[in-house]
Amino acid sequence: MLITGGTGAFGRAFVRYAMDKGVKRICVYSRDEYKQAQMREQFNDDYRLRFFIGDVRDKERLRRAMRGVSTVIHAAALKRVEVGRYDTGEMVKTNVDGTVNVIEASQDVPSVRRVVYLSTDKAWAPVSGYGYTKALGEALMLAANEQVGPAGPAYTVTRYGNVADSTGSVIPTWRKCIAEGRDIKITDPDCTRFWMTMLEACDLVWKAMHCATRDTPLIPCLPAYRLGDLLHAMIGEIEPRPKVISTGLPGYEKQHEGMAEGNTSDVARRMTIEEIREGLRRLDAESIPSSP
Repeated sequence: MLITGGTGAFGRAFVRYAMDKGVKRICVYSRDEYKQAQMREQFNDDYRLRFFIGDVRDKERLRRAMRGVSTVIHAAALKRVEVGRYDTGEMVKTNVDGTVNVIEASQDVPSVRRVVYLSTDKAWAPVSGYGYTKALGEALMLAANEQVGPAGPAYTVTRYGNVADSTGSVIPTWRKCIAEGRDIKITDPDCTRFWMTMLEACDLVWKAMHCATRDTPLIPCLPAYRLGDLLHAMIGEIEPRPKVISTGLPGYEKQHEGMAEGNTSDVARRMTIEEIREGLRRLDAESIPSSP
């Protein structure tokens, strides 16, 4: 197995998950040497892990990393929506051109039999550079099935929302503000978002590795929450209460996210504040244990 963007939050979690599932060899592919060094230490130089410094923009390096690999998990992406606004061309180079490189490299390496693409709810009815590039990445992956036919690798797309407490999400940002006694910024308290844990994300990708879906994205059924309710659940009974500043929703953000027609965060089952509190309490308890 090879994971592009393997030193990211999902990559680190999925490596632990896959090792616990009995995967014997995992190639971690990323361009961040410092995070790779951290990951080596975190996993105690586990013999099952092999690290490749490389960028998905480099097709030849991808080919070399894929040799002997049967499954590729394509998680590498530029994900910050503001990057898609200010550095759209760079996001295209990674999220679109990089995906083309993953597809073409996988077709050049006979051992590769499955490629799983990690997408986002922002790819449905996109309004941001990030959403548009991920939507195009989905289209490229699904089209690859038509290009290679049943004899080539199978390309599967997963689509889900931001993972709770993942890098860059509001939960760790607000936790830091609360701990430091700083003001908390919120775009729009009436925004709704899907709730998904890292374990659920790993379960979905594992399912995608073993399913026959080639023509449509694999989409989970998730509950949703109101952003203001999440903030209320996090602040709780804290005194003195932090100041909350509403900044307004930027044009590259949607008030409600969606997975597909009829599967949007404004009509999904709404989590209560107490459910959100319980979800926050479980985030640490539900962390995926490291393999021995």
